[in-house]
Amino acid sequence: MTVHKDHIDLKGFLIMAGLTWLWGFSYPAIKVANLGFSPIFNSFLRSTVASALGVAYCLGIKEPLFHRDIRLFHGFMIGLLFGLEFVCVYLGLLYTDAARAIILVNCSPFVVAAGAFLLLKERLGPARVIGLILAFIGVCLVFQGKPRSWSLQMLRGDLLALTAAFLWGATTIYIKKYLAHQVKPIHTFLYQLVFSAPINLVCAYILEPRWLLDISAVVLAAFFYTSVIVAFFTYLTWFKLIHIYPVADLSVFTFLTPAFGVFTGALFLKEQLTAGLLLGLVLVCGGIYLTNRQPARVGLKPGLDEQP
Repeated sequence: MTVHKDHIDLKGFLIMAGLTWLWGFSYPAIKVANLGFSPIFNSFLRSTVASALGVAYCLGIKEPLFHRDIRLFHGFMIGLLFGLEFVCVYLGLLYTDAARAIILVNCSPFVVAAGAFLLLKERLGPARVIGLILAFIGVCLVFQGKPRSWSLQMLRGDLLALTAAFLWGATTIYIKKYLAHQVKPIHTFLYQLVFSAPINLVCAYILEPRWLLDISAVVLAAFFYTSVIVAFFTYLTWFKLIHIYPVADLSVFTFLTPAFGVFTGALFLKEQLTAGLLLGLVLVCGGIYLTNRQPARVGLKPGLDEQP
């Protein structure tokens, strides 16, 4: 039985810190992998490899792979949302910098906050409203902080990243509303990967005439990282977490992801860090924190297990 908790403890904090670092580094890795595979086909391969590992894991723990009721439909829906999200992420990274994309994609907690308010009846207090305003200003600054390499193509990538943010937030809310207490974490994880793969393949067939570009050892290493480490290991861990902890409490930690992503993009891809980008990063990260920050709980004694 999954134990449900009403706050983030020290263990959850440490796991989320590790996940956000791995997610931040994944954006530069995707750009490297896109040098060898066309972006959407790259996303299809990633989902396929992670799906195979997920199926093997499920069989290894003797869990049935699919349900035969309405939960299968909900599984298809999160796979559809997830697949379209990563079509936008991978295609967007073809046009824009990893540092810009990771800030914009990680605006998803604001979608989660709004969706939780409208659909899950979670309170939208003053801190969350201020967080939403800060994030909006931060996104505007990111768009204004144009690097020397800026072009209309980069704007296309930025808009795709924002679309991915909406789809990611919608996926999280959908899972929490329809599947979080109805299926085990492994099924949530498996559904979003298995059903996203054919979505990505169809999009690749329609939009990309050439799938294999310039395969190299570095490209394969980057692909291994994005498919095995990120798409399998970290997503399996994430979906276990959202079955245990409050989704808004988990989302607050995603402010670390764009910070790690901007740093690794500058370090490994030599991307330019403009003043607008850095100020936008600060405001978006602050907005994420405020939007998902929970008020103090009456009757709890502060400690490491209550105050990560």
